[in-house]
Amino acid sequence: MKIYVPADALARALGADAVAAALAAAAAARGLVVQILRNGSRGMAWLEPLVEVETPEGRLAFGPFSGADAGALFDAPEAHPKALGLTEEIPFLKRQTRLTFARVGVIDPLDLADYEAEGGLAGLRRALAMPPEAVVAEVADSGLRGRGGAGFPTGIKWRTVAAAPGPQKYIVCNADEGDSGSFADRMLIEGDPFALIEGMAIAGLAVGADKGFVYIRSEYPDAIAVLGRALALAHGAGLLGASVLGSGRGFDIELRVGAGSYVCGEETALLNSIEGKRGTVRAKPPLPAIEGLWGKPTVVNNVLSLATVPIILARGAGYYRDFGIGRSRGTMPLQLAGNVRFGGLFEVPFGMTLGEIVNDIGGGTASSRPVKAVQVGGPLGAWFPPALFDTPFGYEEFAAAGGLIGHAGLVVVDESADMLALARFAMEFCAVESCGKCTPCRIGSVRGVETLDRIAAGDGAAVPLLRDLCETMRLGSLCALGGFAPYPVLSALDHFPQDFARAREAAE
Repeated sequence: MKIYVPADALARALGADAVAAALAAAAAARGLVVQILRNGSRGMAWLEPLVEVETPEGRLAFGPFSGADAGALFDAPEAHPKALGLTEEIPFLKRQTRLTFARVGVIDPLDLADYEAEGGLAGLRRALAMPPEAVVAEVADSGLRGRGGAGFPTGIKWRTVAAAPGPQKYIVCNADEGDSGSFADRMLIEGDPFALIEGMAIAGLAVGADKGFVYIRSEYPDAIAVLGRALALAHGAGLLGASVLGSGRGFDIELRVGAGSYVCGEETALLNSIEGKRGTVRAKPPLPAIEGLWGKPTVVNNVLSLATVPIILARGAGYYRDFGIGRSRGTMPLQLAGNVRFGGLFEVPFGMTLGEIVNDIGGGTASSRPVKAVQVGGPLGAWFPPALFDTPFGYEEFAAAGGLIGHAGLVVVDESADMLALARFAMEFCAVESCGKCTPCRIGSVRGVETLDRIAAGDGAAVPLLRDLCETMRLGSLCALGGFAPYPVLSALDHFPQDFARAREAAE
């Protein structure tokens, strides 16, 4: 009997380790031989810990599971109070198109044979049989764009680095996932680390880089441990090293752990940190693709961008490009968080409207109050009111509506939320996390907090001052921290003026 219990950080935080121990004890007490496998999370937060039992018909799901539920699983599984039926038939899962996350929750994350049986390494083997320039063209033709920020085309980055002169080039994976409401990078690394390793190897072979770095935040101890073990296994199996899969072409990966600075999620601050310098933003140009890590041409991609590359190489650019809308091709792993009924990860092709995502997929608010707003793209993303819920989920479509997709983390709030307070939080967050490199971010964010406090105290004359300050920050900051900090402030002011007026009325 094979039983799956997630070892994902979320599931463990909710008691998955105790559940695994209870299942082992209950089976032993009944003289049953069971195999308990620790997989990744399926991404349904409200059902964790989710236990799955393998049957000839497919896996049966039970959740949210506790240690007290263990005995009944062996005594009368068909009548178990936590029974959910076949895992793949759960509506939240059944509606998804899982490409990047196809194996997460399905396989043992540290079993390379399991990974290969589910399609792993097919992309790398195809890439090894192609000229490097053809691999770059395949990624460019797929329409893959960055999954961690502004959505820059991945193929253009690769093409630039491939064409740059010099004997030493690098691949850097940005796993410094610090946005509120984002957890997809962690889930991928904990649930399918070989996908990231394979994607980085393909990138290295394509652009002529023989060395890669994964930069991950120290707040992710589980992900760090899983990736470290996966790298060791990859070396032992010849997936990394002097001759990748016996090809005679080398590529290796080193894991670097950051110290928790939010600004190190910006690619040039991240490069400084890897080099052992203070994590401050570099002025651009030169771009990292020309002068990146230690002054060498460097590809900097997000976890999800790199982990998506294997399926593009395995299935072809056209297969991936057929999903999505406009210039937003493929799928996007959405992360539903905040005051939402069905929080978790939902991978879907670009194009679904924001309203469908929040109300249909997410089930509205957990509090059952009406949705007031959704922040998309992290703490510096714009707040979208229900009036904009018909906006299709796509890069250009969100930009036209005054927002950004970023990491596709969605934080839902209900009608009780104070939007002035949330706007102040965003500006204060920027003030605290600024690296201090540029004046608009370093000084502007502090003045922004002060100006918001003036508005809250009843100073209506401070509103136009706030707008001018935000515009200065947006245009003058060197990186996304100061450049995007105005988005949550201005969107809150524009869409929820009543909250700002209410503060003035209370002051009067």
